[in-house]
Amino acid sequence: MPENTRVQRAFELARERYAELGVDVASAVARLAEVPLSLHCWQGDDVGGFERPDASLSGGGIQVTGGHPGKARTADELRQDMAAAFALIPGRHRANLHAMYGAFGERPVERDEIGVEHYRGWIDWAKGHRLGLDFNATCFSHPKADSGFTLSHKDPSIRKFWIRHVKRCRTISAEIGRELGTPCLHNLWVPDGSKDLPADRWGHRALLKDSLDEIFAVDCPAEEMKDALESKLFGLGSEAFVVGSHEFYLGYALSRGKMICLDMGHFHPTESVADKLSAVLQFSKELLLHVSRGVRWDSDHVPVLDDEISLLMQEVVRSGALGRVHLALDFFDASIDRVGAWVIGARSVRKALLLALLEPHDRLKQMEEAGDGFARLALMEEAKTLPFGAVWEHYCATAGVPTGEALRDAVRAHARDVTSKR
Repeated sequence: MPENTRVQRAFELARERYAELGVDVASAVARLAEVPLSLHCWQGDDVGGFERPDASLSGGGIQVTGGHPGKARTADELRQDMAAAFALIPGRHRANLHAMYGAFGERPVERDEIGVEHYRGWIDWAKGHRLGLDFNATCFSHPKADSGFTLSHKDPSIRKFWIRHVKRCRTISAEIGRELGTPCLHNLWVPDGSKDLPADRWGHRALLKDSLDEIFAVDCPAEEMKDALESKLFGLGSEAFVVGSHEFYLGYALSRGKMICLDMGHFHPTESVADKLSAVLQFSKELLLHVSRGVRWDSDHVPVLDDEISLLMQEVVRSGALGRVHLALDFFDASIDRVGAWVIGARSVRKALLLALLEPHDRLKQMEEAGDGFARLALMEEAKTLPFGAVWEHYCATAGVPTGEALRDAVRAHARDVTSKR
């Protein structure tokens, strides 16, 4: 049987099965196709950036492991690899930049002096590929971050340096959004914290609050850029104290009208990030999700279609929040093919979202409201074995992206023809 015939027949049977439970497969797939996913550039070069040839990841409680050959060494190589990944991921796309990925030329450019001209290559590339762009201040891997403190540093000169840097990043973000015609999400994460017990938690958090107030004193049009704040539970070198904890940023964001960013790897392993969505969205207009997979102490493994991501996407859909939740990836793994890691992570997120859109939610709510807990749980279990895979394969086929061995062959081909020659 030809492949396209097999895929179509399996899809038709799946559509009939879902229809029996009141699920409109066509509507679910159409909705999925509208949801953009922001692909992070730092997976492609192990969070090195292009500020200087000898740059290395340091500070900030993050660590890349593995040494798979072929990492991107220039912005052009990184964009080439991202384009290869985009070609294998169905749906709408955005690219997510860190400030250290600009084109800075021969003369070193300090982070508090960067401007939109250093990202012209990325903007032109995004226009050519019809992509949105998001942006992040880079408050790590810098001598002025070696102490473990940036925006909450007790030295005013260091603190002011980082304030100037973040202000520049917001200005750049607004220009990107203006040029591309889609709001640029500027996400702020700082590594501030200490390895051992501090004597003055209050002082550092008061300084961070004041720094943020100064940074956000100038408003940017929402149609050009939006601000998000990302918390963390701990990192290497900040095991005992993280200034920008979830509670700190949640309070700050809600009191200042900013967006909170929930990174799946930045919470205690027993915490459910999915459970937080319906709580935060009661009080916040929008929310940013960084999808990653925490394994023990490492918060940034390649996402797979596991329970955590499935539950997260379920809550997004069940809360009717697809238009209010922004989805982005944030992981880095140098132990496997970097393009392949992007593809697996992005496709896993989109699979989880499709699975959530195919859930017979209306029927589940009816059972719950009728007090029939048995029927609700039974249907939840039944939904796990519905022919979701046939719908996904058909969606990929209509989007023109491969599945199965063809997908693996495409990643291998890019490695053979491109990355292996670096």
